Amino acid sequence: MSEDTTTKIAVHEAVCAERYAAIEKSFTDGDKRMTRIEYLLYTVIVCVLFGPGVAGELLKKVLGL
Repeated sequence: MSEDTTTKIAVHEAVCAERYAAIEKSFTDGDKRMTRIEYLLYTVIVCVLFGPGVAGELLKKVLGL
């Protein structure tokens, strides 16, 4: 291979490595966000199933009011 082709391949590999790292970071951040959203949805489901009175009493117990 010529020097020009070798240089182009090396640059391409470096750019792809940076993109891959950014994608991995995005997946990690998204996983944390989805876990939080999942817990919020569970909370809403419990509040809907048991009604606002039970949800309010549970919230008071959790917060110590």
